[in-house]
Amino acid sequence: MAPMVGASIGPVSWIERIGYEAATGRLRKIYDRVRGPRGELDNILTVHSLRPHTLEGHMALYKNVLHHSANALPTWWLEVIGVHVSLLNRCAYCVDHHAAGLARLLADAGRAATIRADLEADALAAFDARERAMLEYARRLTLDPGTLSEADLEPMRAAGLTDGEILEVNQVVAYFAYANRTVSGLGVTTHGDVLGLSPADTGGDDWSHA
Repeated sequence: MAPMVGASIGPVSWIERIGYEAATGRLRKIYDRVRGPRGELDNILTVHSLRPHTLEGHMALYKNVLHHSANALPTWWLEVIGVHVSLLNRCAYCVDHHAAGLARLLADAGRAATIRADLEADALAAFDARERAMLEYARRLTLDPGTLSEADLEPMRAAGLTDGEILEVNQVVAYFAYANRTVSGLGVTTHGDVLGLSPADTGGDDWSHA
């Protein structure tokens, strides 16, 4: 297991990471922007530490796709799509983090657990027609992207989604393809993470997690 410089060593990733105390320059500044209320830094973020510019790019994408006040779809639902995609990609890290984030956003642990169980069972019939149209599109785009055509958007349009909302769904699916492969390809685990922290939904560039 690769060590994390400046922090305790644990089963966190397959590559070296730089901890907060050892971070300097650009990396330290980014860490200060993304830390949680008690200084938490998620492992999916610290795994970028050898290339701070990719951490900066990751956070900009994540913030704007999932936690921007200009999105029309509710953040909790975007998290549902993210959990769905992460299950399809067999990314336990993102499933656990974003299922916890979903529970925080809903403030209803029971409902969040039911949603997760339905997704794990592939029981999309448990969702209403509008939700199901989005989840089916997310499935197709995740598992068989090369076969999609404009016709695959029609169920969402028929369910009342605007093209802007369809774009939001598309970008969440695309972001989680990136995030899932980042952590799965580098062996990132949730060891030491506080699950479910996320930036506030704002139109600004506040990346701090709470």
